[in-house]
Amino acid sequence: MEKKIAATGTRRYDGEEKKKERETVMTYTPFDSRYATMKYNRCGKSGLKLPAISLGLWHNFGGVDALENMRAMLRRSFDLGITHFDLANNYGPPPGSAEENFGRILKTDFAGYRDELVISTKAGYYMWPGPYGEWGSRKYVLSSLDQSLKRMGVDYVDIFYSHRPDPETPLEETMMALDQAVRQGKALYAGISSYTAEQTAQAAAILKQLGTPLLIHQPSYSMLNRWIEGGLQDVLDEVGAGSIAFCPLAQGLLTNRYIAGIPEDSRAAKPSGFLKSKDVTEEKLNKIRALNDLAAERGQSLAQMSLAWVLRGGRVTSALIGASRVSQIEENVAALNNLQFTSDELNRIDAILK
Repeated sequence: MEKKIAATGTRRYDGEEKKKERETVMTYTPFDSRYATMKYNRCGKSGLKLPAISLGLWHNFGGVDALENMRAMLRRSFDLGITHFDLANNYGPPPGSAEENFGRILKTDFAGYRDELVISTKAGYYMWPGPYGEWGSRKYVLSSLDQSLKRMGVDYVDIFYSHRPDPETPLEETMMALDQAVRQGKALYAGISSYTAEQTAQAAAILKQLGTPLLIHQPSYSMLNRWIEGGLQDVLDEVGAGSIAFCPLAQGLLTNRYIAGIPEDSRAAKPSGFLKSKDVTEEKLNKIRALNDLAAERGQSLAQMSLAWVLRGGRVTSALIGASRVSQIEENVAALNNLQFTSDELNRIDAILK
């Protein structure tokens, strides 16, 4: 039977709260059936398989969020067969706090299951003042990894990414840092994120020469953002690397949240964030409504169809979801119940998007 998880959380910890946490969280036992229904895809030409749905901790795992909600989402994800948890040094807010919170829950809930998990983190965005606190220098990349390992309380991560290309640092230097991280045993695999097709080909060639193959690329990809179809996917096929798509639901646009317009409590309504209200045009909303009608015909929610579409054809290894509550994770994983599209459905989607 699934154990009940408290709905409340706390943002600060005193001695009594830490004692209470130790007494209550060690009872978690994952479902025996957690691998029965999840689909696992081989990542490029490597020996690593990733769940078709992975959980990203970009939002809702920071120091401003409730720890018990984080714990509930991580537990439910693992029970559903999600073994891959994706982080970065700057996830929060404040930066670094997502790794700290994940490390706290990893220690109390998943300590005995580390070898069943794929944990990834990244370095590339601003973390500390001065000339060595961001981008892709060897000094920054390796210092950032050491800090990430300390925050999470782990000896290694499974995948370590260069989070973004650095226009001023030689690509060879950044790739040498990834290679060094693998050779030191602080990472098992090397990845890159948001690199163009040309940059990806160059990075893969450098890593191959160094003896640390490129495992994976993490690009943004959704029905509303199809840039990787312009050459990146072909490069990944050529070099034998996998891909994991972030923002497959376009920051929530490809869900039922915006069918009737912009809700007051939505991301687009907030003054800060990556999704701006000016970007949610009536033309875009009309496309979303048409896609929602097609999803209903398929017996899926719009979010489920959007995830299935990203995974179509096997060219994307995993879809990286975010969540603010357990029910969203459950809905998204249920997308795997219907991953097939007819040629007519795909043509209709293309017609709507155009």
